[in-house]
Amino acid sequence: MNQAIQSRSAAHTVHHRPARTGFVLAGLSLAILLSQLGTSIVNVGLPQLVTAFDTSFGAVQWVVVSHLLVITALIVGVGRFGDQLGKKRLYLAGLVIFMAASVACALAPNLAVLIAGRAVQGLGGAIIMALSFAFIGEVFPRERTGFAMGVLSTMVSFGIALGPSLGSLALASFGWPAMFWLNLPFGLLAYLLISRYLPAAVDTPKHPLPATRFDWLGTALFAAALAAYCLAMTFSGSRGFSDTLVLQLIIAAIAGLVLFLAVQIKASAPLLRLSMFRNLLLSTSMLMSVLIYAVMMATLVLGPFFLAKAAGLDTRTVGMVMTIGPIAAALTGVPAGFLADRFGARRVMVVGITLFTAGAFGMSQVSVANGVAIYLAAILLISIGLALFQTPNNTAVMANARPEQRGLVSGLLALARNLGLVTGASLMGAVFALAVGDDSAAATPEAIAHGMRIAFQLAGAMGAAALLLALATLRHPRRA
Repeated sequence: MNQAIQSRSAAHTVHHRPARTGFVLAGLSLAILLSQLGTSIVNVGLPQLVTAFDTSFGAVQWVVVSHLLVITALIVGVGRFGDQLGKKRLYLAGLVIFMAASVACALAPNLAVLIAGRAVQGLGGAIIMALSFAFIGEVFPRERTGFAMGVLSTMVSFGIALGPSLGSLALASFGWPAMFWLNLPFGLLAYLLISRYLPAAVDTPKHPLPATRFDWLGTALFAAALAAYCLAMTFSGSRGFSDTLVLQLIIAAIAGLVLFLAVQIKASAPLLRLSMFRNLLLSTSMLMSVLIYAVMMATLVLGPFFLAKAAGLDTRTVGMVMTIGPIAAALTGVPAGFLADRFGARRVMVVGITLFTAGAFGMSQVSVANGVAIYLAAILLISIGLALFQTPNNTAVMANARPEQRGLVSGLLALARNLGLVTGASLMGAVFALAVGDDSAAATPEAIAHGMRIAFQLAGAMGAAALLLALATLRHPRRA
């Protein structure tokens, strides 16, 4: 009798599992989309914010910087916090924080409140980014993790592509507050799906620790070091790397990192167990992500400047050309997951970085005469290569992470992506400015094309370094 009941129960579970995992994946996808829109949708509205608050463009940039700064500083800490105290409740709290901050931003009476709201929104975004990929290993069978990772990676690219166009539509129709009101339907639906269908078991930490044993000091030091580094990279774009403030921030970042490492060695429950980085797969994955996303940021920062100033395209055409890359990456994300499941994540990752590197070197061949054609061919290779790297890379690392470390490892992967973006914006911008000359705004099309070639020669070298790391990982895999 009991055996019959158990058989019927098992059959019932198997019958409903695809529906539940489908709803979970839909909820996680909406949450990822929400977090990416939070990052990309605001950029297009900065000029209108300058007018609305009667302030300078430099002041308005902190609407973007404060958001990215908080995400980068806290993303590892919240991932670890989820591992120790339960991921589902923290994730749902992150969605609530993000939506509440979006309302505060939409109703902001002045720029200071808007910047503060964006910082709080960054906390919600950090929770979403840190934990989304960690749930895949909890919910999906191993043979379907590549597919699920591909869907989430696709939503990352789709969010990047959708942000500027959706933001432009909202601005034209309803004004700048609409950029923040748009977050509510995505967030509410994601909350309903995840609260209803994500299994309660994922909210039970594998090795629970009381809050008093959480590494608050290590988390604070790590966040401070990352914040100092991000601020140094941000200010270096306008002040240069030799500026006194930039150098002080770099020194502060190094000092914070040294103190953090000292605390981790002595802590009974450290934020990061340094032995984790002896794992070749995790360490090389993070290094590759920093290199790859630094190059990707170069396409986002330098691409519009080149297309407008050297290729002579109007604003609307530049926007259309710039969406081609993210759309290509989005369309490749799910197939990349299938390929990773079929042929192995590391092999697909090597193919992806090879295409990515070829695209970066291809971009270094642009000129005023052939600029658009070369750009389109190169950005397609870069974007498809990114998708073929991103999905298998996430799949391989998360599949090999221990259950009690999935939130932390997911946070580390997201941190590496953000560090790459922050570093790429400053480093590639500095190389481009140095190659073009002191006055980039008044530079000739030939000078801009020259700066683009120099910057992407460095980008190609960074892609080649990532490829060597990928080949080393393929030859010497090691479990987390």
